Amino acid sequence: MSKQISRRDFVAATGTIAAGAMIVPRHVLGMGYQAPSATLNIAIVGAGGMGASNMGQLLTENIVAICDVDMPFVERGLAGRLRSTNENALKQAQAWEAAYRKAAKYTDFREMLDKQKDIDAVVIATPDHTHAAIAIRAMQMGKHVYVQKPMAWSVYESRLMAKVAAEQKVVTQMGNQGHSMEGSRRVREIIQSGVLGPISETHIWTDRPVRFWAQGIPRPAPLAAPAANATPNPVPPRWNMRTVEQAVLKEMAANPQSPPPGLDWQLFLGPVADMAYHPSYHPFSWRGWVDFGGGALGDMGAHLVDQPFWALDLDFPTSISASSSPWGGPAENPATFPLAVTVQYEFAARGQRAPVKLFWYDGGLMPPRPEMLPDNVTLPRGDGGGGVFIGTKGILTYETYGNNPTVYPEATAAAAAAVPKTMERITTSHEMNWANACKGEGNASSPFDYAALLNETMLLGMAALRGGQGRKFTYDAAAMSFTNAPEVNQYLTRVYRQGWEL
Repeated sequence: MSKQISRRDFVAATGTIAAGAMIVPRHVLGMGYQAPSATLNIAIVGAGGMGASNMGQLLTENIVAICDVDMPFVERGLAGRLRSTNENALKQAQAWEAAYRKAAKYTDFREMLDKQKDIDAVVIATPDHTHAAIAIRAMQMGKHVYVQKPMAWSVYESRLMAKVAAEQKVVTQMGNQGHSMEGSRRVREIIQSGVLGPISETHIWTDRPVRFWAQGIPRPAPLAAPAANATPNPVPPRWNMRTVEQAVLKEMAANPQSPPPGLDWQLFLGPVADMAYHPSYHPFSWRGWVDFGGGALGDMGAHLVDQPFWALDLDFPTSISASSSPWGGPAENPATFPLAVTVQYEFAARGQRAPVKLFWYDGGLMPPRPEMLPDNVTLPRGDGGGGVFIGTKGILTYETYGNNPTVYPEATAAAAAAVPKTMERITTSHEMNWANACKGEGNASSPFDYAALLNETMLLGMAALRGGQGRKFTYDAAAMSFTNAPEVNQYLTRVYRQGWEL
């Protein structure tokens, strides 16, 4: 080469033919060896939960930095994995530990990005409410970005992240790993072949949040102390929703909590208004709180709405309506999402494709039984959820992540089996698919230009629910606005704490 090229310049040049040619094939170098130019310098932000799993899939790369607002929690998780009695799991944990010990450690992602100049790409696996702030800063600094699902906390953030990704020309991926799996690709091939006939509706369900995290509970806040001369009520109260709330609040008030050592609570809050720490928020149950998560639809929609969204070439819904069990706390300013939610989306015709209605059910709710489902068959609940496409000639059911697509009746199933496999298959993990794309090897499976559309659809369901039970909201995607209820547009974004504005 006529001039020296740094590995930083090399990674920045992903997508060019010249950069692709610079990667020395691994078989030339010997099995299992990667040239330094073929190794990505990755930072992990949020390593205590799903980030640990993401990191485990990227250990062939160079993990140069780990950032978490609660590093003691990360350490406890690592210690637990190292106690595994499963040989393979223990080896994986030991490899994870070696990468972890070698990496630089940070609490604040901003400090990490400013100080550590060798970072090529960032994995973000923090709670939903901080995805956008971290991803946008990283992308504006030229870093490739992998963000756990849901892509962002709000519709506004999803759009902004996609815009910045396009402007910076970085490689992005949302962590909906089912998009890279065989099942989702087979679903798309079968649906797009037309063997089921026109698809008029699709139904999707999950058991979340049941058995996983709390929803439908009030905000932990102290109760007013009773007056000194108050007379105790000798009659036990009726055990209704109000007395349950009072009992929860009383217990929380009786046991005040301080942030555990090593947790930077203000960094955890990020763009959220200041509030007192409580273990009901961190380290896991944050997903059910309106401030931090997106409920079951935000959690599992990326794994279940993805298949009909992709197979039917959907973009933006034209209308949304939703209903649910009671919110946690006052309806005008709820603390947690309801225990069970249903959402109905309507999508306009797309070219030769008919209009489609998409129905979502969570909290263990299930759709009506499809007419073409055999009497001895039940709707699937793989990993707690599934979906069904309703066509004029047959139906297709699938499990979470698009797994095990099955067609009914038999005649239509035979036609579906004959549909050729025309889509490229991803032979690596979802994370390595992204890492390879960062190095110019193929394309990311679920980049932000696709993921933002899917994520917006998911989040519109929760915005409609906050707008009012059972109301039908018409949506103008170009204006990012509910045209018949402008007061509901407030739920498409949030008021950011000072210093965290996007």
